[in-house]
Amino acid sequence: MGRGAVALARVAVLVRAPAGWLWWPGVLAAGAGALVPGLTGRRIGVYAGAALFVVAAYGVFAVRRKRYAHLAKAASRAGKSAILQDRAVTLRVWRRAHRWWLLLAFLAAVGSSFALPAAGGMLLAGAGLGLWAKALWLGRWERDHDALLWVRTEAAVRGGPAGKDVRGYLTTGVAAKDARPGGAKASRAKASRPKAGKV
Repeated sequence: MGRGAVALARVAVLVRAPAGWLWWPGVLAAGAGALVPGLTGRRIGVYAGAALFVVAAYGVFAVRRKRYAHLAKAASRAGKSAILQDRAVTLRVWRRAHRWWLLLAFLAAVGSSFALPAAGGMLLAGAGLGLWAKALWLGRWERDHDALLWVRTEAAVRGGPAGKDVRGYLTTGVAAKDARPGGAKASRAKASRPKAGKV
């Protein structure tokens, strides 16, 4: 890897992309669900939802961490011809590819409140929190190693940034970015649009 013209997306941005789209719909679904008595009653639903929130947050944060760490440790330097995808483009592509799944997840979370009030929404929000925490974990790696992690876009689209189709990560210096370590949006004063060869 690292030779030839390849399109790359930030690993942390891909991990962080679903976080807000799970957190806020989850909070909304939980709030709406708390208004419904449900089959079990609000109290049981909220307690069950709190447990699901913790389990989902930790589970999503922990899953595949060893895989991410292995890929990061074995990462090679990106070539001069690498095309670095903007953060906004990465987010837009991800949303388009997953918009129907996100809608179905929200509807399922709201619908589940008729059986277990608020629990489905809290589960969804917990998954979002876990992804946000994992992005921060990746950001700490990037800061510690003074490098940004990238993955080939075609591999990431098929199975995610740590899927079986991902053979390895590539790295660039921290100047080749429009997002801070961890995938958060860079401040306007520091942001610079990545271009081919600026690695």
